[in-house]
Amino acid sequence: MKVGSYHILILDLNPIPCPAEHCTRLPTLIQSLLPAAKVHLYRSDALPLEQLSCVPDLILVRPSFRESLNGGTLRKEWNRSSVLTLFCVGWDNPKEVFQSLLNCADDFLSCPFSERDISLRIKRLLHRKTPTAAPLQAREIKQKLHLELLVGESECFQRVVEKIPPLAHSDATVVISGETGTGKELFARATHYHSPRQGKPFIPVNCGALPDHLFENELFGHARGAFTDAASAEKGLIAEAEGGTLFPSAQVKLLRFLQNGEYRPLGCSKSIVADVRIIAATNSDLRQRVALKLFREDLYYRLNALSLSIPPLRDRIADIALLSSHFLAQYARQYSRESSGFSSEALQKMMVHSWPGNVRELEGVIQRAIILTSTSIIQAEDIDLPSASKPERGGSDFFREAKNRAIEQFERTYLISLLTTHQGNITRAAKSAGKERRSFQRLLLLMMNADFRCE
Repeated sequence: MKVGSYHILILDLNPIPCPAEHCTRLPTLIQSLLPAAKVHLYRSDALPLEQLSCVPDLILVRPSFRESLNGGTLRKEWNRSSVLTLFCVGWDNPKEVFQSLLNCADDFLSCPFSERDISLRIKRLLHRKTPTAAPLQAREIKQKLHLELLVGESECFQRVVEKIPPLAHSDATVVISGETGTGKELFARATHYHSPRQGKPFIPVNCGALPDHLFENELFGHARGAFTDAASAEKGLIAEAEGGTLFPSAQVKLLRFLQNGEYRPLGCSKSIVADVRIIAATNSDLRQRVALKLFREDLYYRLNALSLSIPPLRDRIADIALLSSHFLAQYARQYSRESSGFSSEALQKMMVHSWPGNVRELEGVIQRAIILTSTSIIQAEDIDLPSASKPERGGSDFFREAKNRAIEQFERTYLISLLTTHQGNITRAAKSAGKERRSFQRLLLLMMNADFRCE
């Protein structure tokens, strides 16, 4: 269910009109608050069981002075719906009936009420349903496309999974961003193998392992005699990926190829047109690097036709248990172990860890625990994680650490402020700071700590 496409039932069981007309205006108020919602109004002394085609997400009930309806009846018929009870004019029921309606309600208001009060309550009650509704969509996508390796049901992760089908059916360049170990290549492969190019090669390029003088040769290939040791012609990775997908990191030398799909093997006099889709990966914020003049703007716009941002594991706390169970089953099979689960202490230990290495780090921890543990239940002591450091140092050392952190934060703020003032011109910013351009740029690189590479 998409946010906003809710089914809301207004159940008006009170025959006496609302003197302040607050209850009368409810349909209009809800429709303005949630334009995509389907609002049903029933004025009756009985529940409209046969008239509704689906279970409502939210019921706003205005009970009457009669005792024909109680909380048990509502919950029996619509136990999955949220209930907001509105006590209006004519309420003079016995205490037990009042208590019964309160027990069935998730919230209540007394008339007259302000639009702000009821709007906040409606949003809160509907928001409670969203986390269970959203994962169902992505779960269906994963089942349909056989994406079982994309493990996770947190909302931020599911939103990324839901983008795979439209990205797969486009041929535009995609930039997948995310911290190291978040699974960028998994998403790139999922996009390729569910695209019209799925029958052609998917070629990942480990750009970080390629020296500059070998990059063009690996990517574009070479002709016979192009250099001393070129005894024969060799295809490059672009030619190997013909008709398929190339998965490199963001590199300036890709710009010409991205512009027109042409490349020239070393030693060749003619260019070759390739039919290859580019899905690039980065663990940095490209937009910020462009603003700091650390990444070419023209390359950024060529690459960033479509984008996919994968959240870090620390933002997916709810997925840690799912991922842990997934890796437990995988490595238990691989090593023929009878490991069946984790103790609550082990899960808690993993949940509070910050996971700077993300899913890759978690996988390594589980694999290590399976290999080194002989019991069927993984205990907290089997989970090998760095413990929170508790340095036993004097006050002067603590002061020194706090001072260093303050200086680092000041330098970062100061550098960004200079660049903003000089509109990203590094030469003028360096001059304003009283530093040489090269030294100033080195400071920026240290601050960004951003190295582009494929995973």
